Parts: sequence; structure tokens; C-alpha cells
Amino acid sequence: MSIERVLVTGAGGFIGSHLVDDQLAKGRIVTAFDINLDRLVHQADNPDCKLVTGDVRDKDQLESLVSDQQIVFHLASAHLEVNKPPSYFEETNVDAVAQLVDICQRHDVDRLVHCSSVGVFGSLKSLPADETTECHPTIAYEKTKLAGEKALLDAVTDLDYVILRPAWVYGPRCLRTLKLLQAIKRKKFIKVGFKKTFRHPVYITDMLAAFELAATRPKASGQTMIIGASEALPLNQLITEVAQAVGTDFRPPTIPLTIMAPACFVVEKLWGALGKEPPFSTRSLKFFTESSAFDISKAREVLDYHPEVSIAEGMARTAKYFSNEGLL
Repeated sequence: MSIERVLVTGAGGFIGSHLVDDQLAKGRIVTAFDINLDRLVHQADNPDCKLVTGDVRDKDQLESLVSDQQIVFHLASAHLEVNKPPSYFEETNVDAVAQLVDICQRHDVDRLVHCSSVGVFGSLKSLPADETTECHPTIAYEKTKLAGEKALLDAVTDLDYVILRPAWVYGPRCLRTLKLLQAIKRKKFIKVGFKKTFRHPVYITDMLAAFELAATRPKASGQTMIIGASEALPLNQLITEVAQAVGTDFRPPTIPLTIMAPACFVVEKLWGALGKEPPFSTRSLKFFTESSAFDISKAREVLDYHPEVSIAEGMARTAKYFSNEGLL
């Protein structure tokens, strides 16, 4: 199948903006759709890139955008908005998915690539997890991302789709990674708890490769797959890799979870009362208290997906980007 026209929802996000750039580099005509498209101002004068501001919950707007597309990459999601009510997550991560499936079917879209998350698993009981692992989500984001997958499956009658569950994606433009790099470089990073945990990062270019394979491989049709790096690594090793990337040998102190958990709860409530996103929250604790490690064998077999960027190389590239931007 020769792909010429694609729609990317959530195009203004870290991953979405890179996906837009990547699709344009492949010679495609791209419609980029999101509430905020600041990360794509560099494409404003590109005749092959149509920047459209709007809300994925707007059915009429979606209808007009999907009508002539071959591939739809659906990345739009409620994610880090701590102060949003549960209804916002439900509308964005569940209702909008079912709505999009219906629209794609009526307009004969060749394939919908739906970006879910490994967050659907919730807290993992055994490592590594794979696509057969039972899901036990606990927070609004996790619950609604899983419900969004179900909404897609329930709504599909005649649509070629692929569901991807990315692990922690990082790289240039990722503000969450920037915060980690800044905190460690400035020696203001604090570990929480004494439990040995694992993280499973995947560099942005490997994630982009997975999106392309998901859009083009016939074998991927109807499949749900986890996307990550070749393997997970202990949190302590991740911190060491980040420290090396920013040129420090900093070893962060550790605060007991019994102290940090109540502090996160209080800060979350106080900032919420002010209508602001808190600097850290109870959700932040998952980075320290829950492990994230996955088996990507299915993606290797179905997509012929082979991640290429090591954590050392990925963090070095990310640190260089933010340093060049004057942020490190």
C-alpha cells in the first residue's frame, strides 16, 4: 500500500510532533490536529503539513479531518492533567476513541493506529509483562486508556486497526525527561523508597519506527503490541546513565515513602485549590514504587521491530538537544 495522506491526532505532544515530522520526511501529506500545536511551528510554512487546532472530542471537526485520510495515527489523550475531573479522561480517552472508529469506518480509512499505553497494566505483579498479562489499572489515566482499547474493539465492524502500548518514550522535546535531566544535573533529585524497581524506556526514533511498521505491515492488522527498548533497566542504573549524560556523578539521597507519600498528597491538594498543576503528586510516586519491565517479543515477531538506541545514547542525544536549547 502506498501511503500519501495521514492524520495525526495529539500532534502537538512530544511524541505526536515527532511523528508529524517523521511522516513529512517520508514524503507524506500530513494533517496535524491538537489543542496546542506550538511544538510544530517549524512546519507552519510547509505546504504538505496542515496544522489544525481543535479538540478530539469535537465529532464534527474530526469528521471533516478524517474524510480523505488513508492512515490515522490516534495519539490524542488526557494524560498528565492532575486537576481534571474523571469525566474529562472518560470523554477524551474512551468516548472520543469510539467516535473516531465510527468516523474512520464510514470514510474507509485504510488503517487506524491507536496509541494506548503500558499504563493499562497498572501495578505489575511479575516481570516482565507481555500482552497476555492481566490489566489492573488504578488511576484515571490507566483505567480510561484500557477502556479506550475496549471502546475501539467494541466499535470496530469493518476497520483495519493496530493498537500500540508504548512504554516510557523519551527524547528531545520531552519535558518530563527534561525535568529529570535538570534535577540530576542541579543535584536536586531525590529518590523515594528503598525498593528496587525497574524502568523500561524507549527512545523516540525507535517509537517512530514502531508507528511506521504498525501503519504498513499487513501482519499487524488487528494486533495489540507493547513497544519498548530491548530491555528494562534498574532505576539506579537509569539515574547513573542520566547523570553521565549531563556530566555529573551525582548520587541522589533517598527519602522514605512514609514521608513522601503524605507530602505528595498535601501538595496535590494545595496546588489543586489554586487551579495549578502541582510540581509533584501521588502519581509521581509510581516512578519510584512500581516497576515497568516488558517483553517485546510480539512486536519483534509481528512488526519485525528492533529497537536500536541504547539508554546511554538516547540520554546523551536528549541532553545535547536540551543543552543546545539553553535548558540544561
